[in-house]
Amino acid sequence: MERNPQNGKRLRPVDLARGHGLSTQAIRNYEEAGILPAAGRTPHGYRTYTSLHAGALRAFLALLPGHGHQTATSIMRAVNEGAAEEAFRLIDESHAQLLQDRRTLQAVENALRDLEPTTASEPGVGLDPAVVPGPGGTFIGPLAGKLGIRPATLRKWERAGLVRPRRDPLTGYRVYDEADVRDARLAHQLRRGGYLLEQIAPLIAQVRAAGGLEPLDAALCDWRGRLSARGQAMLTGAAELEAYLRERG
Repeated sequence: MERNPQNGKRLRPVDLARGHGLSTQAIRNYEEAGILPAAGRTPHGYRTYTSLHAGALRAFLALLPGHGHQTATSIMRAVNEGAAEEAFRLIDESHAQLLQDRRTLQAVENALRDLEPTTASEPGVGLDPAVVPGPGGTFIGPLAGKLGIRPATLRKWERAGLVRPRRDPLTGYRVYDEADVRDARLAHQLRRGGYLLEQIAPLIAQVRAAGGLEPLDAALCDWRGRLSARGQAMLTGAAELEAYLRERG
């Protein structure tokens, strides 16, 4: 859509929608959600918009990739309600979350460096001594405690195929061997990085099949790229929001 319709020039819902591949219903929904300022009305009750609404739409669509729909909506609603400080707080929270995600990625990369495949001559290399299985393996409680998760989470991961503990034939307790501990640690780090269980399962399956951690390189590269894209999108969103704030005066 062209950036410079005349201030006060009436725009129809379809005029706003066309330039962004949206439906007129989407425009009405955005107005009702507070993303756009309230529309004017003709004597016959038809909605009319102006360049201010066009600026609000541009700002919202630019905010979406970096902040997500819920936060972008809340930012625009706060601006349109005259609560700019609340909008800035929401933006700060998104930046803080991005920073935390970057730190999590670094933590994953650090963890993977410590999880080199072990050999028969070097049992437990790279694994925390507190959870290195002995001859009989380690049980669910100690492993969950070391990872800072609940045993129920490990059982959920087992159902999803992320870990495959054996059962003690006498007690029926789950027993995690060295490979299971490695897989649990990988799952834990990747979950912290925002990966879904269904995304983690094939990665761990690849690690098992390959006998090492190299298959995760592509996933980490993709993760790094997504974080960079979010950071750049936040800059674009900030520029459009700043332009909208100026237009609002």
